[in-house]
Amino acid sequence: MTRRTAPRTVFLALGELLAWWGALILLWLVLITPVYLLEWVVGGSSAAVGALLARAGRRAVTWR
Repeated sequence: MTRRTAPRTVFLALGELLAWWGALILLWLVLITPVYLLEWVVGGSSAAVGALLARAGRRAVTWR
């Protein structure tokens, strides 16, 4: 098992993505008022993409 596939590394990456996703969803909920099912799907998907980009950006800056 390499360092990149170690369970601790995977859990840390998933935790970071979940934290970013949660923060972006909360921000999205603050900025809108009525929430319908389609808006939940679009908002959740957009937050997931934003979380991936935020993690990639942080890794690019810290060289890890």
